This record gives sequence, structure tokens and C-alpha cells, in this order.
Amino acid sequence: MELLEQRILKDGQVFPGNILKVDSFLNHQIDVDLIAEMGKEIKKIYNGCGVNKILTIEASGIGIACITAQFFSCPVLFAKKMKTKNIAASVYKTQVRSFTHGTEYDVIVSKDFIGEGDKVLIVDDFLAEGNALLGLIDLCRQAGAEVVGCAIAIEKGFQEGRNRVEAKGVRVESLAIVESMSDNTVTFRKQ
Repeated sequence: MELLEQRILKDGQVFPGNILKVDSFLNHQIDVDLIAEMGKEIKKIYNGCGVNKILTIEASGIGIACITAQFFSCPVLFAKKMKTKNIAASVYKTQVRSFTHGTEYDVIVSKDFIGEGDKVLIVDDFLAEGNALLGLIDLCRQAGAEVVGCAIAIEKGFQEGRNRVEAKGVRVESLAIVESMSDNTVTFRKQ
């Protein structure tokens, strides 16, 4: 998606350790107009797949997922990183390793909100090693829900995430695929 690529080039910053900082428009401060265009594009890609739920993981994927859900006219469910007192006692649980934070944590979703017959589109801001997506796929499969695919804002194409997710039989579509990055230079893969 050229609009997203241009915004990454304009406002993104590259940090050591393959970190692409886009918090001025995507995952801290959110450019709602840009996210709306991304949501429209995701709807075009997954139109006709019967999506009735969108699943993401807290926190950075929630904004993208919510605006995208408007185009699918469906609810958003987000996996929580820790159980709180106000969540149902009955949950699906899996473990995820965060590339950005370098830690492992449990993520959960309530069994009240996902189950057999659901056709789930997973939406997230980044795809690097694929751990978050694999965890979300696991939660869906525990619930008996069908994962119709994963919609990613920015994929780090030089990392193994896509291969790991596709090896699980899940479709991956990314709006921008970073081929390489260094010294504040980002190169995109032609799609």
C-alpha cells in the first residue's frame, strides 16, 4: 500500500536490532485517516471470506483492528496479556514471545466471545518472527474457530514470520513489506 509506505519513509525511524519505530502515526499516536485507508484495503483483500470476527493482541493492534472492523461490520476481540478480575473464568490461553520486548507472556481470550462457526481475521501492526500471530492462531484453533487469514500493517520481510505462519496453513497479507532497513533507510518489497 503506497500510502503506508510513504508514511513510513516520511515519519518512521530505524533503530538497532531491526526496530522500525512508527509510533508517531501507527502504534502510539494513531493517524485515524491513514488507519481508515488501511481498513478499506484490508476489506478489499479479504472481501467475500465471511469474516464475522476480528482478533488482535493488546495493545498496538487494537486501533487498526477496530477501524478495520467497521468495514466488515463485525466485532473486535483482543487477546489480553494478563488475566484480570473482570474477565470470565473460562478462557483459552497460549504463550507468546514478544520480539520487541524480548519476553514471554500468556495471552488469553474469553470462551464467551469465540467459538465454532466463527470466521476470524487476525489483524496486527507488525509481523517479524510471527510469534504473536502463531499465538492468536492457536487461540482460534482451541476455540474451533476458522482463521481466514492474517492482515498485517507492516511486515519485516527479511524475518521468518510469514514462513512460520504460512506453514500453519494460514494466509498472510501485508500492506507494506520491508525488504531491508538500516541507518534510517527503509527499502520495500514490490508486491
